[in-house]
Amino acid sequence: MIAGHSHPHVLAAVERAARRGLSFGAPNTMESELAERICTLFPQVERVRFTSSGTEAAMSALRLARGYTRRDAVVKFEGCYHGTADSLLVKAGSGALAFGTPSSAGVPDDLARHTLVAQYNDLASVEALFAAHGERIACVIVEPMPGNMNLILPAPGFLAGLRELCSKHGALLVFDEVMSGFRVALGGAQQLVDVVPDLSVFGKVIGGGMPVGAIGGPAGVMEMMAPLGPVYQAGTLSGNPIAMAAGLATMDLIAEPGFFERLDAGCARLVDGLNAAGRETGVAFCAQHRGGLAGLYMLATPPASFAQVQQQDVERFKRFYHRMLDEGVYLPPSPVEAFFFSGAHGDADVDATIAAASRALRAVA
Repeated sequence: MIAGHSHPHVLAAVERAARRGLSFGAPNTMESELAERICTLFPQVERVRFTSSGTEAAMSALRLARGYTRRDAVVKFEGCYHGTADSLLVKAGSGALAFGTPSSAGVPDDLARHTLVAQYNDLASVEALFAAHGERIACVIVEPMPGNMNLILPAPGFLAGLRELCSKHGALLVFDEVMSGFRVALGGAQQLVDVVPDLSVFGKVIGGGMPVGAIGGPAGVMEMMAPLGPVYQAGTLSGNPIAMAAGLATMDLIAEPGFFERLDAGCARLVDGLNAAGRETGVAFCAQHRGGLAGLYMLATPPASFAQVQQQDVERFKRFYHRMLDEGVYLPPSPVEAFFFSGAHGDADVDATIAAASRALRAVA
């Protein structure tokens, strides 16, 4: 909800689309218009396939990578979340070279064995997987700025190293930008880190918060998808007119000159205030952000790995969360979830949140 929960420009577009029909089970012109905008903002994206969710988009990106490379294995990172597809509901075993083990009931071991798990910001763990299984690896899928083990920023050279490894071994690099795309910058995290993936996965922000996802990439890869190629993907509600209308209206707003500068400045002001509150109260507490994507932690300094995230004082976070809720501030209810700053948040919201955090931290110190 990067423009807020009920921006009048988005609501008006949705109402106009709804009067023409809620769903057609067929392509509509707004799909093409939104796809063209995405292609303009992401130069390597020449084709876009819409889905109904980020989960579906990530799942389809894996199938496409496997079909394109004719390989079965995928590399993901412990702590990175890519939705609820079976192949992606896997976390690390003991050691970076271990085959994945399912982290949810109902995921067959035989399927999980095709998922290899590495450590985010640890390029050596990925190099070891390629050394052992390079001919089997279809793709590396990664959140370029993870938000699902709270916000973790990529170490210098890490994402560029993934790009080099994938190119060297004939695997595809897939950026899951469901959280970071159109939120840390208009061109996503890949614009900020200056690394070009083979496939990009987008989520609800491109539909103004409506149920939508998308896969984008070069024509040579994307045209492996049906009906032009042998990789099947379809969905009756994919690219539905309501989500497309909301997405186009949201794109109007976030593409306005200065939008992301204001978003970044507002979020920076909030993060600076939260960090000051942590210092003043003496609590091991900090925050950081990129654009409108931010994280707060029960740690003295921002974490750089999944292992560091797990060192948080979870019980103190629980008390802090409920204190903030009593103050009227609804935070993500987990110490491993990032939070979002929107264009609807103003200075008064920021000031109130900082003041509430200061009181809450004193209460839980």
